[in-house]
Amino acid sequence: MLSFMFYLNKPIQTQKVLYIQQGSINKIIAHLHIQNKQISKLDAFILRIIGSPQSGWINMGTRLNTKADFLYKLTHAKAALQDVTLIPGETTYVFLRQLATSLDLSISKLEYEFYKQTPFKEGAFVPDTYSIPLGISEKNLIKLLLKVSSSTMRSTSMKIFGTYNKTKWLHYLSIASIIQKESANIEEMPIISSVIYNRIKKGMRLQMDGTLNYGKYSHIKITPRRIKEDKSMYNTYIHRGVPVLPICNVSLDAIKAAIFPHKTDYLYFMKNKNNVHDFTCNYSTHLLNIRRVTKRNKN
Repeated sequence: MLSFMFYLNKPIQTQKVLYIQQGSINKIIAHLHIQNKQISKLDAFILRIIGSPQSGWINMGTRLNTKADFLYKLTHAKAALQDVTLIPGETTYVFLRQLATSLDLSISKLEYEFYKQTPFKEGAFVPDTYSIPLGISEKNLIKLLLKVSSSTMRSTSMKIFGTYNKTKWLHYLSIASIIQKESANIEEMPIISSVIYNRIKKGMRLQMDGTLNYGKYSHIKITPRRIKEDKSMYNTYIHRGVPVLPICNVSLDAIKAAIFPHKTDYLYFMKNKNNVHDFTCNYSTHLLNIRRVTKRNKN
């Protein structure tokens, strides 16, 4: 009995927030043992007496608990959740800073984990509202977001192509990110997509301002000076084709538009007074649209 009481009062150090998968007690303990050697088969025996662990995110309260507290929290505690929304078109640079502020996390650790865990430097997250456990570590947060996003992308690719090719998918993400930045609404997306493909087919530079709204420039107005001075791969005024990496995180609507563009002859578009775009096939009409907007802005 004394040995048993001693065991229950032994300290155990874990993550402040743990994720418990569904399964039998033995399976859960085996999974936890892989992550923490302090967890043993005896814990499975004790859990059969006090109750089964809950599935989902478990708040341990602190990183250091007694074995008794640890086992009790596995069966009774739940982590508080906070909703965090990634809007379509937002860059990872901005989103990670929103996460750091909302969840009181380290931005340097978030960026380190992001670049360590993902092959995509941008466009790796699917815009959505995520319920995030309070107290989650930077490593586990990035792991969670990437797992959900990767699953969604893979599932979408399988439905469309019957397979998932990372290189091919990354290319469509890059096109979709331009569509996302340039479109005034979802209805315009397949038309914007057609302009991109039409210009590439004719050997024209894309010359789209939205490609310069990458990273920390996500919400910065593009000026002639910026177009002239930006030498990055994202500047479609000086580089031909689509940037090899996405500019931002994109919606499934934008991805579908990148894969299924409308069939048009449009080569130009200009935002009108209703904040949607006028599409044209020839440059002379496009110039008239530009003059019309310039005149309106002066007035």
